[in-house]
Amino acid sequence: MADDGERITLLRFVERFALVLREAGMAPMPARVLAYALADDADAYTAGDLARGLGVSPAAISGAVRYLVQVGFFAREREPGTRSDLYVLDDRDLWSRFMSAELHSLRRFGETVAEGVAALGADRPGGRRLAETCDFMTFLHAELSDAVRRWPAERDRLAAGRSPVAPAG
Repeated sequence: MADDGERITLLRFVERFALVLREAGMAPMPARVLAYALADDADAYTAGDLARGLGVSPAAISGAVRYLVQVGFFAREREPGTRSDLYVLDDRDLWSRFMSAELHSLRRFGETVAEGVAALGADRPGGRRLAETCDFMTFLHAELSDAVRRWPAERDRLAAGRSPVAPAG
């Protein structure tokens, strides 16, 4: 960041985006760390870098980066001769990878609901609700699967129409 004004702008965005991530179910600190790593220009961070960037203690960062590594947003690396882990935002197809993992959960959700329909029957109010839930989950899974499959071509199309970002310096 070049100056305090840009830093404040970055942090305001981080807090707004982190709030959206939290409303979608992500815990507060992983949401803040992810939003910061997405918007900041660095490629890799130590826990200390993230703590300084967000103005929090390094202890607050450890659980957040552990979660972000587990779900595949960050990769953990280590530079030779250092004692600190580096957390690298693995931004290769970040959101399509994330959605692919969510699709697995969505499929399991649908399968479990289908078992409920089979066990309880669709001829009663609860069964009808479960059947509609199953139909919706099946539909949503198919639509999202198709969107994830189409994304690489759409990403390339959008990137071709965007002017390149000038390197910092």
